[in-house]
Amino acid sequence: MKIVVAGGFGVGKTTFVGAISDIKPLTTEAAMTSYGEGVDDRGDVGTKTTTTVAMDFGRVAVDDAIVLYMFGTPGQDRFGFMWNDLIQGALGAVVLVDSRRIEDSFPALDYFESRSVPFVVAVNRFGGQMFHTVDEVREALSIATHVPVVSTDARGRVAVKETVLSLLDVVLQRALAKAKSN
Repeated sequence: MKIVVAGGFGVGKTTFVGAISDIKPLTTEAAMTSYGEGVDDRGDVGTKTTTTVAMDFGRVAVDDAIVLYMFGTPGQDRFGFMWNDLIQGALGAVVLVDSRRIEDSFPALDYFESRSVPFVVAVNRFGGQMFHTVDEVREALSIATHVPVVSTDARGRVAVKETVLSLLDVVLQRALAKAKSN
């Protein structure tokens, strides 16, 4: 089963995939160079020296029969064309949010909403703290009440697991509602 992890530049997608993966994650991190200046706004992540240029990939064995494949998207707009390929066959998505840069989340939210892909919004606790509450983030992003907004720490396996379980619950509830209506 495939899960996509998306969000703006520097929100922690690579870290999120790596925190839960049972294998050493495949990453396509490349050094940020002067060519990216004026294109990639480092903003509050000024110390960031690498960026994902294709995708991140991790694997989580739930049991012998169920395996989750985690795909992290690149966060810059110029790599947006890859999202259509990455989302093919996905159960759903985690939209990772940096509450210091809430506005960077709109493209990912719009993308999944417009394609009716189940998703959860996960506010990453950078340095263990949140800069806005979950309710403030929900309101700022105008997130529908049926979409879970959770707090997470992309560095911690347990927090990432809880976030993925929130997504799986959304997927299950949607499947049950669809089955009930048929």
